[in-house]
Amino acid sequence: MKERTAQMRWEARTQGPLLVLAVVFGLAYAVPIVLPDAPGWAHQGCRIVEWTVWGAFAADYLVRLSLAPYKWLFVRRHPLDLLAVLLPLVQPLRLLRVVSTLLLVGRRARMAPQITLTTYVAGAVVGLMMFGSLAVLAVERDAPEGNIRTLGDAVWWSFTTMTTVGYGDHAPTTGLGRVLAVGLMLSGIALLGVVTANIAAWFISRFERDDAEERRRTALLEALTQEVRELRAEVARLSAGPSAAADEPAVPPPSSPTP
Repeated sequence: MKERTAQMRWEARTQGPLLVLAVVFGLAYAVPIVLPDAPGWAHQGCRIVEWTVWGAFAADYLVRLSLAPYKWLFVRRHPLDLLAVLLPLVQPLRLLRVVSTLLLVGRRARMAPQITLTTYVAGAVVGLMMFGSLAVLAVERDAPEGNIRTLGDAVWWSFTTMTTVGYGDHAPTTGLGRVLAVGLMLSGIALLGVVTANIAAWFISRFERDDAEERRRTALLEALTQEVRELRAEVARLSAGPSAAADEPAVPPPSSPTP
């Protein structure tokens, strides 16, 4: 129990810093794509920041694993965390660092009680659109037959892909770009399902509260009705008591025996 408490304290303390690091990672990932003509030292610095953030998330996973009372159970219950830590090691798929950061931040955000489901879904949509746009722009901008050349085109493509509309005016032509498209489509469907389920759950809970309130009022009304009936019966009994006593013949007291 002490080890589990230590794990929970660690997760509570690191929630804020990890979210800040995720924002820093997003900026470091975006700068080389949005500003491809930036100096070489800027690109190198962004790569260092990306690996530093990944190292922080990996260290966080290892610390949580060490604090967990049952190590193998922790690994089985947190497969996305392990996958997110291992994916960036597969070179040269640098893009997987984006996926790993989203997985880890999303996992930790769901464990934070102060973040509601609606906020998480909204943040996930914005994050996926941003990273999806940057990733497809980085992949498709220099493709010979690519038609996604600007950040505006990439954002429009991400939006139409996540909503599964797919106008077809912009589409990836490379293999990695199409993999990104599949990921965004599945993510959009999943997030739409979460939103729909959240709205349905809200309506169901509202109906259940209304039904419970109606049952409570009905039970209260029945109790009041029963109490009124008992009061009427008691009043009738008290009213009938004196008249019944007056109608009864007087019984003479017993005479004393003659000596």
